[in-house]
Amino acid sequence: MLVWILLLLIAGAIFYFALQYHGNAQTTAQPSRRRMGSVPITVATVKKGNIGVYLEAIGTVTPVYTASISAQINGLVTAVNYREGQMVQKGDLLIEINPGIYQAQVLQAQGALERDTNLLAQARMDLERYRAAWARNGIPKQTLDDQEKLVLQDEGTVKNDEGTLQYDQVQLGYCHITAPITGRLGLRLVDPGNVVQASSSGTSSALVVITQIQPITIIFTLAEDSLSDIRAQMHRGTNLPVYAFDRALETKIASGKLLTLDNQIDTTTGTVKARAMFDNKDDALFPNQFVNTKLLVKTLKGVTLVPTNAIQHNGPTAFVYVIQNDTANVKTVTPGVTDSGMTAVEGVNPGDAVATSSFNNLQNGVHVVVSKTAVPANPTGANAP
Repeated sequence: MLVWILLLLIAGAIFYFALQYHGNAQTTAQPSRRRMGSVPITVATVKKGNIGVYLEAIGTVTPVYTASISAQINGLVTAVNYREGQMVQKGDLLIEINPGIYQAQVLQAQGALERDTNLLAQARMDLERYRAAWARNGIPKQTLDDQEKLVLQDEGTVKNDEGTLQYDQVQLGYCHITAPITGRLGLRLVDPGNVVQASSSGTSSALVVITQIQPITIIFTLAEDSLSDIRAQMHRGTNLPVYAFDRALETKIASGKLLTLDNQIDTTTGTVKARAMFDNKDDALFPNQFVNTKLLVKTLKGVTLVPTNAIQHNGPTAFVYVIQNDTANVKTVTPGVTDSGMTAVEGVNPGDAVATSSFNNLQNGVHVVVSKTAVPANPTGANAP
């Protein structure tokens, strides 16, 4: 019996000391656990500044002029005086067509004109003689009248010859095809030795295509709801900047200005076409290229700005984590215009520090540690026990 009593006392003592040790261990480990539970974050400072109000749209690069040159006469191509993709100036010789038959026609017209011009001169001399003879009553009045009409007939013949000569000279000029505009040539569509034909209906095949690339335009569409702001700026004479970006809307390709709006709204889409002009000195824009455009309508000045990635959403509610005394505090905000990674908001003050990472582990009142190195926006297992 005594042995059992001793065993019970020993067991009770062991249980008591075990409880005491466990309690002390919990008390000692509590501060360390709080330190391990701090969430590492990166922060950004709320600023006050200006932000642009942009309208974004998909646009197509469109040359100001595109010339599709066709043959105006029938003939044999004797020379192609350009290289594919070459830049040419207005008036540069591009293609030559055998001029032989047209030179002969010009020569014939010149001969007919000279002949009839001399006939007219002879008729005028005779008219002067008839007038002098009639004044002396040497000829009847009918003879004088007939000679006057003969002179008029010869004058008409000379005018007809002059018209024929001019027409033949124009036809001869078509043998030398020159560039009507300054621009870049496309691929070669005709070779020396090819026979080309003119089409009266205008459906003849193109011999060469020229596109003007400096300057160049971009055509894009805008919602009709934006017209009032845009037209108000245009009526004040403001040049609205337009920026062209790549497909990912990350790299700016070129800068230009709004040139004009179309004269009617497309009722099927509720949009209106706009054209912007770009100098394109660096040849960054290519005809028929698809680009993203951003039209600067106006600039908001003196607004509160936060990084866009600091704003979180819970349904329709937007909020940020404001860091005060190493603690995250939820602040509801009203976001506005966004541009270049910054958003205008209401609900926070300039100078506040807001979290920009570790949102999966943040909540109101959580202790945080500001990290100087980059922290993933949504790390996995960052707060695991």
